[in-house]
Amino acid sequence: MGFHPTTTPSWMDEDLAAFRDLARTFCEKELVPNADRWAKQRHVDRELWTKAGGVGLLCLSIPEEYGGGGANFASEVVLLEEQAYAGDEGWGNAVHSGIVAHYINAYGSEEQKKAWLPKLASGEWVAAVAMTEPGTGSDLQGIKTKAVRQGEEYVINGAKTFITNGSQADLVVVACKTNPDEGAKGVSLIAVETAREGFRRGRVLEKNGMHAQDTSELFFDDVRVPVSNLLGTDEGQGFIQLMQQLPQERLVIGVTAVASMEIAVGLTLQYVKEREVFGRSLIKFQNTRFVLAECATEVEVCRTYLDSAIEKHLRGELDVRGAAMVKWWTTERLSKVADKCLQLFGGYGYMEEYPISRLWSAARVQRIFGGTTEIMKDIIARTL
Repeated sequence: MGFHPTTTPSWMDEDLAAFRDLARTFCEKELVPNADRWAKQRHVDRELWTKAGGVGLLCLSIPEEYGGGGANFASEVVLLEEQAYAGDEGWGNAVHSGIVAHYINAYGSEEQKKAWLPKLASGEWVAAVAMTEPGTGSDLQGIKTKAVRQGEEYVINGAKTFITNGSQADLVVVACKTNPDEGAKGVSLIAVETAREGFRRGRVLEKNGMHAQDTSELFFDDVRVPVSNLLGTDEGQGFIQLMQQLPQERLVIGVTAVASMEIAVGLTLQYVKEREVFGRSLIKFQNTRFVLAECATEVEVCRTYLDSAIEKHLRGELDVRGAAMVKWWTTERLSKVADKCLQLFGGYGYMEEYPISRLWSAARVQRIFGGTTEIMKDIIARTL
């Protein structure tokens, strides 16, 4: 475990504390020993999902009637934190449970929820969401993937990239144009089972960091799905659905960012107390102490801000503006703290065998995915 905040957030309770023990035990047993191997193979083992489902760690905040844990978002926060504290950067459960399952729960029909959510909760199926395209990132209105209705089917054509869980996914929620002549109003979300003919997976992409995370290209070549796979009652609701769910997605990123800051400071404190330079431990130097004082303060401030946002979200009060603020601020602070901490490790900090190196490289993309820092600022500016 890393640096700890000095206060316990109001959203924590005894049940969550007990759940933290379960989450920590699972992460230490299943994630930590496999980290290096997963980084080399560029994805986690498929069995990890069924193991997690077997102990009830998937779809924690999905209703029990659909196989979920029946808890609120706070349980997802605890698991995300423990995953970060374990130094894991590969398991895409944040997308699977924290994002995709909630699209289905919020917008799916009763038949869709009964058919798909229990499989996600058990780990039988892995889920992904496909928004980004080779030529379209943050501008979701500009996506090119099309779903053309033919009778009682949609025929989907297009390509997606940077898709977390892409190479293992059994169910992908695809953002596509059902009306190419419209902008936002032409976007729909359609669930695609990857066993369908015409669906292809591209390569698992090689990234600067997060090597153990499966991030893939996906291709749709005349993929036919029933019209009943549309999420929502009508076409053209996709953009609104995405906007409604993005606050939770961005809060998830903020949770990981702050937990990563905490572990970065914790790792560095341990190192500087053990490392000797010029006959004394590194922690005895004023520069070291000042740098860590700055980092500890950054962590405390971000933790307090994040906990406030979590409390708002639990009350259903976190809006797009508030989530954008949390996302850009915490991820920018993470990059700053991770860089300062790595510097104190000297040359060892740049070696991948050291957790601080992997944390530093993984931190960089958090300012990009889920909406770049620049997009977050633009969203906030529109509300001023």
